[in-house]
Amino acid sequence: MFYHCTMACLGGREMDALKVLDKMDQMEIYYEPIYSADEHEIIAYEIIGQLKDGDENYNIETFTYDEQVPIEIRIEIENLLVKMAIERVKENLQAVQLYVPCNPNLLMHDIGEGKLALLQQLIEEEQLNQITLVLKEHLYKGDIKSLHHVVRYFKTYGITFALSDVDEASHLENILLLEPSVIKLNINQLNYNKWGASNPVFSTLRSLAFKIGASLLVEEIETSYQLHQGWKHGVRYYKGEYLEKPKQNFIERNTLKERFRNDCEQFITTERKVLEQKYDRLKLLEREILQAVEDVKPSSKSLPNLLQLAEKMQDFAFRIYICDEKGFQTTPNIIQRDDIWYEDEQAVGKNWSWRPYFLLNLIKLRNDLKGELSRSYIDIETNELTRTFSLALKKNEYLFVDISYSYLYEHNIVQ
Repeated sequence: MFYHCTMACLGGREMDALKVLDKMDQMEIYYEPIYSADEHEIIAYEIIGQLKDGDENYNIETFTYDEQVPIEIRIEIENLLVKMAIERVKENLQAVQLYVPCNPNLLMHDIGEGKLALLQQLIEEEQLNQITLVLKEHLYKGDIKSLHHVVRYFKTYGITFALSDVDEASHLENILLLEPSVIKLNINQLNYNKWGASNPVFSTLRSLAFKIGASLLVEEIETSYQLHQGWKHGVRYYKGEYLEKPKQNFIERNTLKERFRNDCEQFITTERKVLEQKYDRLKLLEREILQAVEDVKPSSKSLPNLLQLAEKMQDFAFRIYICDEKGFQTTPNIIQRDDIWYEDEQAVGKNWSWRPYFLLNLIKLRNDLKGELSRSYIDIETNELTRTFSLALKKNEYLFVDISYSYLYEHNIVQ
């Protein structure tokens, strides 16, 4: 199929660089539609260059990253691809972005001057804001600060940037420095069965994108399930076979609007049911904890009292303890192992105010007069996902109940 062969590497054998240059007039240009989850329409196209030689299909962008080919030839090939692709559609750029492949090593060969001059030659300056240069940051070999300066200069012309193939091999500090408008994730680089809070790679990239104001784009969407997972976890842009294959021309923007909208409505219906079930389960958990606290009235002054409370939380808690208003732990950790509760005296006197938002949460607990369940996080001691329920007690004391992963997983309230 076209899609797979063009997204693969250079086929089963190498193609001579001069042969590629000779055949560039035979290159086929394709535009892969990129869809938006908020508009349900095509908002951009990504350029793909394909060159055929017999039964082999060659991805021109992949060729430009082959360091065995002299850099001058690779620059010429990339520029020819860009020139041919833009000239064909420049009259239709008013309403969409054009994602343009840009090897950062080639870009920095002349500090960006050649690429900027080429773009200015091809389109009017007021349309430069329709261009998004796609960089593979993890394949850049030079000084990241120099690249940052060039990226910033291009941005003054309205040109935006996307970082491609971002995954666990990417450098987060470089992403922060470059501040792309779009972060592209390949669906095959993530185990989409573990998307969300249980996938630290995805959750970190999502948080990073939010911090710098970037949108997430997922490539190679092949199933409705993958689209659903992306939508569920905050991905804004999508492309792949499930939506539309690359075309040699632009197509109607709203070509999938009705189907995309119907998919999203199904996602909403499904997600609402899941969220309502989670909400009901969380409220039940909260009631069980509050009732146990009301029955026992725990205090740091009475260890038997705290052990009694732990017994009432046998089914869902694996650790409980009490702190004062400054974050100092005033009781041992009461820990459950193999259905038996133990006392861990080592935690007495430790201070937890260094944790982000800890003191603010204590203030909220005291003033709101209700308990609060944290987001999921990895417990330092067990190395498992957990959530902590915290509650203000009398005499400026605060109870913390760590919920076991097995309970969270069983009741689908991990996140």
